[in-house]
Amino acid sequence: MKLALFDFDGTITSRDSFLDFLLYAHGFLKGSLGLALLTPVLLAYKIRVIPNWKAKEIVLRFFFEGWPKEAFEAVADSYASKRLNRIIRQETYDRIKWHQEQGHKVAVVTASVECWIKGWCRENDLDLIATQIEIKNDKVTGKLSTKNCYGEEKVVRIREKYNLDDYQEIFTYGNSRGDREMMQLSKRSISEYDEMVHWQ
Repeated sequence: MKLALFDFDGTITSRDSFLDFLLYAHGFLKGSLGLALLTPVLLAYKIRVIPNWKAKEIVLRFFFEGWPKEAFEAVADSYASKRLNRIIRQETYDRIKWHQEQGHKVAVVTASVECWIKGWCRENDLDLIATQIEIKNDKVTGKLSTKNCYGEEKVVRIREKYNLDDYQEIFTYGNSRGDREMMQLSKRSISEYDEMVHWQ
């Protein structure tokens, strides 16, 4: 058996789906204003004053705290079906389809929140490992209900879902420091993939 693991944002997509989803859910004007107000938080994350997960919770709480679960899931499903395909990289999508045609198990492993990606993954027959958002009393709290699926946590979650010893080859695709640990899971032979020198 062979396993292909793909990061989502910046690898499958041409831009950050988190920010794209915020603008979709709130509209460009309101979303952009909200992001402008959150500039100190975003800058603090960029210079590593606060961790990835904390910045994500602050942004999620600002935009979605108190939203009814049904309304939040509806806009997430709408984004997945109507918007997400516009930011998918064709060359990466073609690579995913190639893996599937070879009979490989293919999974998306992402720090983004599951709700706005799962519909697209389901439509394309892809496993999904992602961060999850907390829902209490049928309302969004804006907090995370799982650890942020980033860095070492990606490896933890992958190992929870798959017995990696079952796979004779593991292909990994990523584009950022949050993917480094996952990329180290690669075990593959020399193949046509070597033309993709920027991927492992």
